Amino acid sequence: MNKSDLVAKIAEKMELSLAKSEEVLAVLLEGIAKTLKKGETVTLVGFGRFGVKSRAARKVRNPRTGKEMQVKAKKVPFFKAGKELKETVDA
Repeated sequence: MNKSDLVAKIAEKMELSLAKSEEVLAVLLEGIAKTLKKGETVTLVGFGRFGVKSRAARKVRNPRTGKEMQVKAKKVPFFKAGKELKETVDA
């Protein structure tokens, strides 16, 4: 399922136009992204939790040249599935 499929599913279930459904999805995703940018978590009970982890700077080796390189520290988003989602997928 991609974004347009999800928009169509929302439109069908909520009896909304495709444009309104796309707007609803955009607001949801924007809210999640802004919350993560602040370093906070988003918890959807039964579905899962979105959060941010920090990765430390580290040295890596370029496999093509063998040259050592430095990778900067950065923050990366993560998702941890909730119990109900795990059970639904496993059923």
